[in-house]
Amino acid sequence: MPEAVLLSGSLGLGHEMMMRSCASVLERSGWRTRSLDSMALLGPRRGAVAQRLFGSLVAMPGIYDGLHFAHLRTGSGLAEYMSRRATSRLVPALAADLDRRPADLVLSVFATGAAAAAKLKAEAPGRRTVVLSTDVTMHRIWVCEGTDLFLVTSPAAAASVRRFLPRAAVSVIPPPVRAAFYAAPPQAEARQALGIPPGDPCLLLIDSGWGVGPLVESVAALAQAGVHVLAVAGRQREIEARLRELARTQPRVRPFGYTDRVPELMSAADVVLALPGANTCGEARVVGRRLLLLDVMPGHWRDNLQHELELGAADVCGPSAAGVTASALALLGKTSRPVSSAGLAPRWEPAFIAALRQIGVDLRPDHHADAPIPGAAVAGAAIPVAAYAGGPHSTGPHHSRPQ
Repeated sequence: MPEAVLLSGSLGLGHEMMMRSCASVLERSGWRTRSLDSMALLGPRRGAVAQRLFGSLVAMPGIYDGLHFAHLRTGSGLAEYMSRRATSRLVPALAADLDRRPADLVLSVFATGAAAAAKLKAEAPGRRTVVLSTDVTMHRIWVCEGTDLFLVTSPAAAASVRRFLPRAAVSVIPPPVRAAFYAAPPQAEARQALGIPPGDPCLLLIDSGWGVGPLVESVAALAQAGVHVLAVAGRQREIEARLRELARTQPRVRPFGYTDRVPELMSAADVVLALPGANTCGEARVVGRRLLLLDVMPGHWRDNLQHELELGAADVCGPSAAGVTASALALLGKTSRPVSSAGLAPRWEPAFIAALRQIGVDLRPDHHADAPIPGAAVAGAAIPVAAYAGGPHSTGPHHSRPQ
């Protein structure tokens, strides 16, 4: 049985959701998968230091913006130094793990993991190395010689890869979305299960693992204005506790911690309030919900915000409870209910499968070995960029590699 290692990172929840989506396709195709946390591979002490450092940078938007836009995006000497430092510990740890338990494929959804896997390519030429990122700009640490295939979700991201590796193999695919979102119930059914009246305004707020912004204050203001708020705190236990305390006096607030009910909650809502992460945005587009994006995160989140707005069905609000409330009420006020659950986003799996076939990884989830995969492109076929330009109306991958 072939084996794949999925390299993630314990910063936010987006990497974990992408990893789960990929693992599902691989396992249904007869592969054995295991996940490794790039931060944990640094060791308990260094991993904890790296997490605290990143959190501190995010909390200083001006500093993080400068680092991202002036250095990581451009590939400056500082970016090269950061890449060397990050991989100096990670490469030996990953090599030792792969020596103990070899893998046929290493798929990285985290930048330093991608850099480490690429550096080990020469030691195992037959092992395929793939990078998957939903960021609209791939910065320098993501892009290294030794990667067989880069999977990105927009032509802009594909161009950012070729900035550093002009002959890189790049495929543009839809953002990974877990199967449960394609099977989300109709809005009326979801609302009945949650006890939300069919004609009332309802908003889903999702914290993607960062705990930033005026989340609790915004929930309180919206509930006071007559909005039913489904508030998902994820793994932010302090925020979850505050939301549960608020719900004791405000019946329109329904708090959740880390939950697998997000497809149902998204279906019940009229609008989804979230950070501009491609995973949550992709899920909302699959379910067919309009997005209200919180402009509070620096660096690559600013790139991603502009991209999501360009895709459409999205608005932006400022980082204050008053700004969030005003924008949300404006959107909810022009929403007709029930909202259709027929999203326009294409399924991502056929494009993912077709792209991997280009490098000799043949996945056939839920099918016999000799059965065709509906919607998958023929291996080796070049697909025009217009086939999937990152928008909600398009299908199929775009594959770019040296001729």
